[in-house]
Amino acid sequence: MDSDQERIQLITGPNMGGKSTYLRQAALISILGQMGSYVPAERALLPIFDRIFTRIGASDNLARGRSTFMVEMTETAVILNTAGKGSLIILDEIGRGTATFDGLSIAWAVVEYLHSKSGAKALFATHYHELTELADHLAGVKNLHVSVKETGGDIVFLRRVEPGRADRSYGIEVARLAGLPMSVIERARTILRQHEQSEHKLSDHLSPGASIPDTMQFTLFTPSSHPVLEQLCQANLDEMKPIDALNLLVELKKKIADD
Repeated sequence: MDSDQERIQLITGPNMGGKSTYLRQAALISILGQMGSYVPAERALLPIFDRIFTRIGASDNLARGRSTFMVEMTETAVILNTAGKGSLIILDEIGRGTATFDGLSIAWAVVEYLHSKSGAKALFATHYHELTELADHLAGVKNLHVSVKETGGDIVFLRRVEPGRADRSYGIEVARLAGLPMSVIERARTILRQHEQSEHKLSDHLSPGASIPDTMQFTLFTPSSHPVLEQLCQANLDEMKPIDALNLLVELKKKIADD
């Protein structure tokens, strides 16, 4: 990561492959080196970081009314608004707590922001393989993957991080290792094949500078334009008599029913 060409590293690969361990290892070695301690390496050249930011794991905060995804987004917001050129950022699975396309879009935009705005060094582990296309568009993004070996229908985790992108996540194979019933595993494989056959590529829409498609998700907080809303906003409720307010309510209800 000593050059701008490798400042942001996207790490793909299967569950249980060691992505999270690799991220934690990088953060811990940086802290050990910065405090003057030995590090588990024959040789290490480490920069001085002003701060190390991490977004790892999944947890909610029920006492404050925050869901798991809200906690994830809050932590990500702190990183994006605070990290600078001298920072190290560790991101593990951004956007997994919501719908697939929502999460992918957020993760894609976060990588673009880190590349163009913050200037920080970042390790970003993800199962969104679409994100690996960013390495083709952004000069400072590099793909890494944790390697596995398939032997007779089984997978062996090699515990190695190598250049390039992973071809798939092996999630169903990990589920099989965990002991899910074989009927569930076989059905999951069938559904996966169907999805892969009908999957459309998002890179044309998500590439930096690409135009936004017409079919976008509705925003949650922007009010729609409607004659009833406009009339209600123009009404002076402070000077309105009770009978006038009732008549207005009847009129607005009639307009909604007519629509």
